[in-house]
Amino acid sequence: MNKKISSWRSQVTAFQRKVYEALLKIPRGKVVTYGELARRVGRPGGAQAVGQALKQNRWAPRIPCHRVVAARGLGGYSGPGGPAAKRRLLRKEGYIK
Repeated sequence: MNKKISSWRSQVTAFQRKVYEALLKIPRGKVVTYGELARRVGRPGGAQAVGQALKQNRWAPRIPCHRVVAARGLGGYSGPGGPAAKRRLLRKEGYIK
């Protein structure tokens, strides 16, 4: 991991750390829903909390929050470029044709 993002763990809350570490396990070209990610980090029903943690992700797309989608569509993206960038990243990874 490059030095620019290597210290992110010390700059986030314990919950954000769990969420971001789970994000790093999502393979390229795959997505999970906010609700599924919440379950993976031990917070069933915590989809909104996950969304708030992702909103604070300053290391996007290196910490790939673009791989988290809403249950009924792509959802938002607060990384550089907004939702259009999320679509572009998912297209580049082969999730969107």
